[in-house]
Amino acid sequence: MSDNKLFFVSDYMEGAHPNILNRLCETNYEHTDGYGLDQYSTSAIERIREACECPGAEVKLLVGGTQTNAVVIDAILRSYQGVIAPDSGHIAIHEAGAIERGGHKVLAIPSLQGKISAEQVENYVRDFEEDDNHDHIVMPGMVYISQPTEFGTLYSRKELEELSEVCHRYHLPLYLDGARLAYALASNENDITLPDLARLCDVFYIGGTKCGALFGEAVVIPDPGLIPHFFPIIKQHGALLAKGRILGIQFDELFKDDLYKEIGESAIAYALRIKECLKEQGFSLFYDSPTNQILFIVDKEQMEQIGTFAEYSFMEKYDEKHAVIRFATSWATREEDVEMLIGHLSSMRKKQDQQMKETGEGL
Repeated sequence: MSDNKLFFVSDYMEGAHPNILNRLCETNYEHTDGYGLDQYSTSAIERIREACECPGAEVKLLVGGTQTNAVVIDAILRSYQGVIAPDSGHIAIHEAGAIERGGHKVLAIPSLQGKISAEQVENYVRDFEEDDNHDHIVMPGMVYISQPTEFGTLYSRKELEELSEVCHRYHLPLYLDGARLAYALASNENDITLPDLARLCDVFYIGGTKCGALFGEAVVIPDPGLIPHFFPIIKQHGALLAKGRILGIQFDELFKDDLYKEIGESAIAYALRIKECLKEQGFSLFYDSPTNQILFIVDKEQMEQIGTFAEYSFMEKYDEKHAVIRFATSWATREEDVEMLIGHLSSMRKKQDQQMKETGEGL
């Protein structure tokens, strides 16, 4: 990355919130128990339980999203089962086959704006059950979704309630990936709370890596009996951090004084400003995301021009002449960088309009 370019590639490239860094420094020379049995992890777990209004929940702190998904899914599924997921889902595309490496197939179904519906899940399960050869087919054993989705879109409470009802009717644990959950909670269009997740999901995780922590994800299991002996399962997967207090301190700070609820607010506000600028300048949005990811469509020339002043993520090919790229804001995004990005985009569009005008006059 050039030092002269604005950085809007992703939301996990900065360090950590100052509260976390300060607390890590303050406690650096303390001696505590390992493996998450320290007082800071205990405090973080209690804060998370309180925020979720689920005092009996089992809460475990892991290091990263792919690791968390692999451990949870492997812990829930039998050897002959797979996990239903959106075809755009993180476990289906961006985890290098981690779930399959663990011995379970990702049963990808078509998604709409990154989401799947209760009807789709029910149809999939019915088709499986009605197939005379179903004993020879990977059995659906759970359902995976994310909030926000890979495209920054959101499930509504109604959609989540419908999914939860179908999953429970067919005895399929519902697992929600919350890698960017802080940005969902901060969105004005969101109507799902942490207590809603604890009520409607069998397992979910609260993302820290992309939401102000150096690293870390907090797995919440509202019914602690769902995964017996989860601690040794985590250990078997090489996912048990010896210096567990490093995770505990981070989540203790994130869930102190509602920081986690607030940490995504500026990212949402800045994303909305960028999105409005793109609309004003005539760019087409891929999806009108209400969170911190802004996906829009550009042609090759526009992509190259944007690349001269900003770092972005290439998402996918749109057609032969266009691509979908993404700007992502984060808890650490600065207002001055947003204003500079808006200025560059406006200037770029003015130059394009002038070139078109001159070309038109010359015909």
